[in-house]
Amino acid sequence: MDDFINLLRAWRFWVLAAFIGTLAGAALYLINPPEYRARATVVVSFNMEKSWPNKPDNELFYYLERESRKVEEVAWADATLQQVSDETGLTVLVLRSGKLKLSQPQDGGWHFYANDPSADLSRKLASAWARAFTTQVQHAVQSAVALDAARKALETNPADSQYRAMVNELETSSLAITPELQVSLAQGKDLPVTRASGLGTYAFAGAGFGLALSAFLALFFIHSERKG
Repeated sequence: MDDFINLLRAWRFWVLAAFIGTLAGAALYLINPPEYRARATVVVSFNMEKSWPNKPDNELFYYLERESRKVEEVAWADATLQQVSDETGLTVLVLRSGKLKLSQPQDGGWHFYANDPSADLSRKLASAWARAFTTQVQHAVQSAVALDAARKALETNPADSQYRAMVNELETSSLAITPELQVSLAQGKDLPVTRASGLGTYAFAGAGFGLALSAFLALFFIHSERKG
């Protein structure tokens, strides 16, 4: 308790340390600024009222989560990222190493982020990724629609090898996505670019570090004086 009281009495030291930490955080931001970040948006609608009708709410949430995971895998699929790689010149390995980030609220706007030291390249990456994702999903939905028709035809003609081969091919290209899914590119051009982290974040982190360091040093000196 005595140490705590003495620590509170050193409030001027705390304020000074926080001020110095804020200046240090701001200086770090100016010397070594964070990467640029661009954001593209794709609207995804699962049309649950059509694909999962007359079901209780708990089953609808399960369905939405399951289908969201399927579509999310398309965003990171080899074919999708290879399309981005062909357009931007970056390898798929680089794209998967933290340069791209996906944020989605399941049913609604899916945000595709791209970070890079170059503002133009971050904008190009985000746009290419969103467009590649939209293309891949739309192709899978078309295959899913054709798959339903092929399965019905196979039920009528179960011995037809052509229909069976068509079903097998469409099952692969549909990526197990529901045919009721709809996707559309909402923001893919003239994307705004900002820093991945703002100056305020660096300043606040610096102030917090300064306060923590000052508390540690104050306690260290208090204990040192008592031992002395």
